[in-house]
Amino acid sequence: MNNGIYMVGNYITSFIGFFPANNPQVVLYVAIDNPKGITAYGGTVAAPIFKSIAEDIIPALKIELPPGGIPKEYRFFDIKYLTVPNVIGLNKEESRKKLKEFQIEYSGTGDKIIATSPEPNTRVPANSIIRLMLG
Repeated sequence: MNNGIYMVGNYITSFIGFFPANNPQVVLYVAIDNPKGITAYGGTVAAPIFKSIAEDIIPALKIELPPGGIPKEYRFFDIKYLTVPNVIGLNKEESRKKLKEFQIEYSGTGDKIIATSPEPNTRVPANSIIRLMLG
């Protein structure tokens, strides 16, 4: 409102959600005041922000997926995140099989993996570079 009059084309878009669905631990409300350069719907403006925040909150609060949950169906433009498996102690061939959805870079000498970067159990985008230290 401006001087008690509604402003044409000035919207507040919002999205509210909670998770996990079967045992809610977090309620999150996102509101965007007067978004510019985009169709002003909560699903196109606020929902992607909700998703981004939720993806950070879930691991921070160590919220685990319930058994038998519905796996996400990825669309072409979605970024797929994977958990880096623990390959420490494995040889090159064994680690290559476990890391098939990542790019691998080796450093050091030897055939056994003694360290990884990022560390095991870290969530990273698929096709990320995993550095393996040999020893």
